[in-house]
Amino acid sequence: MPTRTIRSRALVLTAAALAVLPTAVLAASSHAASTPAPAPAATAAPVSFVDLPNTSLPGDNAPHGITITYRNPASTDQTVAPQILIESPDNGPFLDPAQIKLELLGTDRHWHTVSLGSQTGTLYTDLIPAKIVLHGHHTLTEHYRVTVLKGPAQGSVEPRVAIYA
Repeated sequence: MPTRTIRSRALVLTAAALAVLPTAVLAASSHAASTPAPAPAATAAPVSFVDLPNTSLPGDNAPHGITITYRNPASTDQTVAPQILIESPDNGPFLDPAQIKLELLGTDRHWHTVSLGSQTGTLYTDLIPAKIVLHGHHTLTEHYRVTVLKGPAQGSVEPRVAIYA
């Protein structure tokens, strides 16, 4: 899995995500099989992101699954946060959060709606509520599903994992 350092667009998205603190957005999120403990409520920005494979935004108004899987390669604990970016086409039209429904499969095995923020044509999930401590050599697996509610919509779904110092 390639890693990258924060660029200006990612920094803007991260700053926007850190500024918005919705309550209980991911309260029922399912975490790694190792049941990692919640991360400290630190507001430090991520030091890097691990980009996962992108897919085209489905345009058939049906739910489509997205799985985020990340293994902590270190023997020490690592604070991470899964994030879904939904990018609008470069030439527009920009996507609106009302066009997209994003859900997270909770530990109760029910789907829970996840709020989406919006910044310069990119829809994103907030990082702070998603932060967890992933123990050394353990794997984080999160299951999402995305549905285009008002279409047709064009764009890409870009899952990634934020890595904190």
